[in-house]
Amino acid sequence: MSPSSNRCLAAARHVGAAAAAAFAFAAPVPAAAADLKAIERVPTLTVEAALVAAQAALADCRKRGATVAVSVVDRSGVLLVTLRDPLAGMHTPDTAWRKAWTAVSFRAGTTELVAATAPGGPNGGIRHLPNVAMIGGGMMLQAAGSLVGGIGVSGAPSGELDDACAAAGLRAIRDALELG
Repeated sequence: MSPSSNRCLAAARHVGAAAAAAFAFAAPVPAAAADLKAIERVPTLTVEAALVAAQAALADCRKRGATVAVSVVDRSGVLLVTLRDPLAGMHTPDTAWRKAWTAVSFRAGTTELVAATAPGGPNGGIRHLPNVAMIGGGMMLQAAGSLVGGIGVSGAPSGELDDACAAAGLRAIRDALELG
């Protein structure tokens, strides 16, 4: 390893240790084991709801003459369902997943994020993070104000049409999301 690589590695170790120490001091410490909350219970999308949303989005795009792929992820961005029209491009399943992942990760629709992450702007670097897709077609799925998942559509001629199809998927499960 070169001397400069060793210095970079040492600096990274130092920064990592400092960050870990800062986190350890910043985290609240329970007074007793009885006060310790050991399990988080958070709402998340079911695979059944994901499938209904994906089917509705795919059907809506087909009615509009677009051949697409649709992916639905849970609240952590983990893939639940992907459907691909047989005529959709080979890139569309991965792009649909990345759009859904991006919407969940940044808690915003990908169309909204396009302007917020414009190249040369203060948030432009976000576009270079792994798995990020800054193009229309990714939307969050929420239930009672909580993020439960995301839907991404890829392959329509425009991000606006991808958004419209994703919205059709959301509408298909909206009542179930509101009722919990």
